[in-house]
Amino acid sequence: MMKKRVLGVIGLGHVGAHVAYSLAVQGIADELVLVDQNEQKLASEEQDLRDAVAYLPHRVTVRAGDFADLGGCDVIVNCVGKIELLRGTHDRVTEMSFTIPAVRGFVDKIKKSGFDGVLINVTNPCDIVTRELALGLGLPRGRVFGTGTGLDTSRLLSALARQTGIDHKSITCYMLGEHGNLQFAPWSCVSFRGVPLDVWAERDERFRFDRPALQKESIGGGWVTFSGKYCTEYGIATTAARMAYIVLHDEKAILPASAELCGEYGETGLFAGVPCILGANGVEQVVELPLTAEEQQTFHSCCDGIRKNMEHLKDL
Repeated sequence: MMKKRVLGVIGLGHVGAHVAYSLAVQGIADELVLVDQNEQKLASEEQDLRDAVAYLPHRVTVRAGDFADLGGCDVIVNCVGKIELLRGTHDRVTEMSFTIPAVRGFVDKIKKSGFDGVLINVTNPCDIVTRELALGLGLPRGRVFGTGTGLDTSRLLSALARQTGIDHKSITCYMLGEHGNLQFAPWSCVSFRGVPLDVWAERDERFRFDRPALQKESIGGGWVTFSGKYCTEYGIATTAARMAYIVLHDEKAILPASAELCGEYGETGLFAGVPCILGANGVEQVVELPLTAEEQQTFHSCCDGIRKNMEHLKDL
């Protein structure tokens, strides 16, 4: 008999509800455990998901629970947030005043549940909240990681595909650093089925595009989504679901995520968006790209920005 895949989702706002739906509709979870402090919202999402799974081609059990029920989960996705705090600002750090106290209020409850799986964090500021969860849970390194620059990288992929006419599945690129305004694209590492961008640019004018403009578009894409609906849903939910699938199937896939740095890229003591090998144990290896000296300095500056934002932790 195959082992039942049990996944938990904490926080059922716009993101959490769509994460739960993605996990159900894609058949990633056999059982979903939903947790939210708003009991009516929890009951409503449980009912709506149950209505949906009745017509899916696979079996999914959905149940409302509490933190004590998360102990048997293989993967937990944390989506607790208060995105309305971002109205009028383009800085995800604004959410810290809510998300850090919230995480501190429940991380010990998850630990007491006996949870021994992998936790994927979506909550912003992603790099700082992921670190807070990792410290609180005390699991082995890599078992707690964040979506980080994963979604931002998908935006860069889409932009490059539109610009060049090359299918996004044939492009390798990454956004690195903070999941926020300080992130950047290391253009020296962009390739199209193994051929570097710079080589393509010498041969074909389609590849001689405005790189800073494309980077700016990738960084600002989330705010385009937010400005018209005051939330983000589909992109981040799909990112989190894909990461959960990779963990459950031990794919050893390379994907950008918010991971703990312990000397990689010359940085330590923080979480930042970097390409990682993801598998059953979460982040199993941080992949160090061959950055140019200028890109390496940009990465250090980005990490300095994360550390500066971490200084606000002492006030929360």
